[in-house]
Amino acid sequence: MENPSEETPAGWESLPSWLLTQTANHAHRLVADGFSSVQARGYHYRLLATLEELGPASQAALGRRSGIHLSDMVATINELADRALVERAPDPSDRRRNIVSLTAAGKRQLRRLEKRLAETQDELLAPLSPEERRRLTGLLSRLLDHHNRRTASS
Repeated sequence: MENPSEETPAGWESLPSWLLTQTANHAHRLVADGFSSVQARGYHYRLLATLEELGPASQAALGRRSGIHLSDMVATINELADRALVERAPDPSDRRRNIVSLTAAGKRQLRRLEKRLAETQDELLAPLSPEERRRLTGLLSRLLDHHNRRTASS
């Protein structure tokens, strides 16, 4: 049997779906590596950023706001609470649930994560000019918005 070629078939290389997938794989790796360098994960960033932008909330509300599935939310909150980056307190209006809020240490960690994320974006988009980066972001936003609307109406 022949050794399979390590080259990508030429027909694939021009497919936007293939190009997006391959680029997304690089983006995911770069972001994960960047966050790992400051002892964090993507869920940590999403949760801390959501708390900063929208304020304290229940675990269920945080899951909806951040897009983190509830099965992952508990573990993420536990990890952040163990590092004193968030705190849980009983909800005064419903003692059965907790309200999660951002601590001062959590805000400092969020700044570190934002810095790493900005560096990652620069690394990912290095071959593009500032105008090309804006155009790419605009086009990707249009595509995502279109497909989100289609999914929501289905």
